[in-house]
Amino acid sequence: MSADTTHPSSTAASPANPAAGANSDVWLVVPCYNEGTVIEDVLRSAMQTFPNIVAVDDGSADASGEAIHRAGAHLVTHPVNLGQGAAIQTGVEYARAQPGAQYFVTFDADGQHQVKDVLAMLERLRTEPLDIVVGTRFGRPRAENDQVPLIKRLVLKTVVLLSPRTRRLGLSDAHNGLRVFNRTVAESLNLRMNGMSHASEFVALMDSEKWRTAEQPVDILYTEYSMSKGQSLLNGVNILSDGIVGKRLP
Repeated sequence: MSADTTHPSSTAASPANPAAGANSDVWLVVPCYNEGTVIEDVLRSAMQTFPNIVAVDDGSADASGEAIHRAGAHLVTHPVNLGQGAAIQTGVEYARAQPGAQYFVTFDADGQHQVKDVLAMLERLRTEPLDIVVGTRFGRPRAENDQVPLIKRLVLKTVVLLSPRTRRLGLSDAHNGLRVFNRTVAESLNLRMNGMSHASEFVALMDSEKWRTAEQPVDILYTEYSMSKGQSLLNGVNILSDGIVGKRLP
């Protein structure tokens, strides 16, 4: 696929920010499509802890690319919209080519994911015999202030029920976009499904490649903005249909 790349003027960790220096071997991969109103703040916040971020502007029609550039992240641009799976694959290929890259994170552009969860997942990856840690919204008893919308909860649990691979891996949240993985996974990752079904393909690769997998409970921030972007009933139907398509991959 064709992509244009822009390097930030500087991605060095600040001496006043030791957390960033400690994570110099980590690369965040942020797929982005029409997130110009929030992406700059999301990236600036994450870069306080993770200095190495590549954001893939997946053919956005808004000013997402300019916002990514202002934030100081590495920018890779798809000339046309190819889908989230393609953006993640492009970002991982870019990140794994960078000197010193050992750990990789898929991180949403809309502000739903939290740095504190990435740090907890990284700690497990660094200290336990694991290749990939996947976030889950269902890894602990449901709290009264649980933000996961009911329709989203029902759809995601249905996807798990329909996926023998997901159950075999012990996963409870097959479509959580927050993932942390090592170079073994990054080197062999080859996503072919461009849309939401890339999540099902990711699970299939975990199973077929025998990657050592674990889940980590995470908190997803469902803001008014993120809810307006993709928590509709139609999105839930798309997840189910894409999951069925993903099951048919060889």
